[in-house]
Amino acid sequence: MRRVVILGCSGSGKSTLARAMGERLGLPVVHLDALFWRPGWREPENEGFRARLAAAIAGDAWITDGNFVGRTFDLRLPRADLVIYLDQPRRICLWRVLRRWWADRGKTRPDLAEGCFENLDWDFLEWVWTFERKSRPRIEATAASYGVPTITLSGDKAVAEYLAGL
Repeated sequence: MRRVVILGCSGSGKSTLARAMGERLGLPVVHLDALFWRPGWREPENEGFRARLAAAIAGDAWITDGNFVGRTFDLRLPRADLVIYLDQPRRICLWRVLRRWWADRGKTRPDLAEGCFENLDWDFLEWVWTFERKSRPRIEATAASYGVPTITLSGDKAVAEYLAGL
């Protein structure tokens, strides 16, 4: 396992799992949010984002966390050895998003681009709340179309057991 794609809702633990796996396996971690967002939460031009991602995953080993289905799957999934889908209840995801906002408000997290201070808005909260119904089916169907081995980790216990087995 040298190239891993981690998918799931915001607050599901993608970045946390990516960091833990990167440390355990000695693999570089690529946070898609850090590559995508420009200071002040400005969206980049798609070509620039894709170029940054292509450079970040040019090597033979990496772990990526983040969805960005239509923008990145064609770059990441053909080279991936494994897709990990984090399946957390939406109440857990929403709680973690709110807790992260409270703890990190006014700061930039390590998995975000410089100048992107932790913030919260209703559109984002709605996206988290409706993720299971609106976003997950598209993410899973598109990922499955690449034929990459996929595991689903449901809940924190499954994530911890997976990490312990690495």
